[in-house]
Amino acid sequence: MINNFIEELTWRGMIHTVMPGAEEHLMESMRSAYVGFDPTADSLHIGNLVPIMLLAHYQRCGHKPVALVGGATGMIGDPSGKSNERNLLDEKTLRHNQEAIKTQLSHFLDFESDANNAALLVNNYDWMKDFSFLEFIRDVGKHITVNYMMAKDSVKNRISSESSEGMSFTEFTYQLVQGYDFLHLYKSNHCSLQMGGSDQWGNITTGTELIRRVGGGKGYAITCPLITKSDGSKFGKSEGGNVWLDPNRTSPYKFYQYWLNSSDEDAEKYIKIFTFLDKDTIEALILEHKEAPHQRALQKRLAEEITTMVHSKEDLDNAIKASAILFGKSTSNDLKALNEQTFLDVFDGVPQKDIDGSQIEEGLDIIAALAEQGGFLKSNGEARRALKENSISVNKEKVKEGYKLTSNDLINNKFILLQRGKKNYFVLRIV
Repeated sequence: MINNFIEELTWRGMIHTVMPGAEEHLMESMRSAYVGFDPTADSLHIGNLVPIMLLAHYQRCGHKPVALVGGATGMIGDPSGKSNERNLLDEKTLRHNQEAIKTQLSHFLDFESDANNAALLVNNYDWMKDFSFLEFIRDVGKHITVNYMMAKDSVKNRISSESSEGMSFTEFTYQLVQGYDFLHLYKSNHCSLQMGGSDQWGNITTGTELIRRVGGGKGYAITCPLITKSDGSKFGKSEGGNVWLDPNRTSPYKFYQYWLNSSDEDAEKYIKIFTFLDKDTIEALILEHKEAPHQRALQKRLAEEITTMVHSKEDLDNAIKASAILFGKSTSNDLKALNEQTFLDVFDGVPQKDIDGSQIEEGLDIIAALAEQGGFLKSNGEARRALKENSISVNKEKVKEGYKLTSNDLINNKFILLQRGKKNYFVLRIV
């Protein structure tokens, strides 16, 4: 059964431009469509989630999604929205990155079933590697004029930009190579639609032009808006750089926190784009949120849905527990259940001090730990006063004067968390 893909994307705010006739084309029967992914890293990041969701919705509407890893185009560099050429990668690195990307895409797309619309992964290096330069300019280049290529915004913006050093011939030909991908997939996989961000419109329409001129057929294009944040900062970036889908690059805790910290305006937009929740559910959540914004119902549901999808339910549960350590009631056992990376993420920015492990083995007096050895508090007198006020905790549990830190207090065999009051934290790192 074919569902209306354009209708689904429209209410979610995921449509920027649709080539005339595309909606009717998609309603006639199952169609194949592709989206390209840059393989310059062995992980996708949340900036890639919009095209991933395009393919996922496409498959859910009964169509066949094709994920194209740009092994060949990744060796060139797409000029769209960039001011510099990218580094070129060797084939071994590209293949490794391709496999890692497929694993991540499989969280969203069904590659394994025997259904007609099972997802397909292709790499344009496979059909470009044996294409000689002379063959390419003879069989492809002659069909597209320089005037046509120069008229593309991605080219015009790059050439006219004062901050740019211009554009190399290599990058100028990028749209031809991407256009040929569309022609190749049209011929070999009956692929009649290409999707991407609005900055890809020029490259995509070069492909539809090649299909018309060389293939004698009709190709279609759909683009989605580029995601922005309400405060003007770049979507997909945190203080530490990209927010990656790979848990080794961005921990599930930090991933969860990124979405949880969305503004109200952004959360209302993101929950439509980055989840599979239906329209009624989302509208009810928006209403609930507006009635009690301080409960952050939208942010919580958004973070839960997307963390489970990208990682797992277990990772989500651990992220929620880790969040409660800073902002809710938790115990020493909760702290000790955190793995090292999550612990460091939770207490990122908290002052730390190295302590010799022999002191812990012998038992380190709490006053020395707070003041002279640790440096959390300024003096022994201040430490004594804080202990008398019952405001000092070790690993979230209140302690009194005379307490000694031992190996029993260690988290991951190397950390002890000191706390004064509700919000002042300090980490002792045992070396």
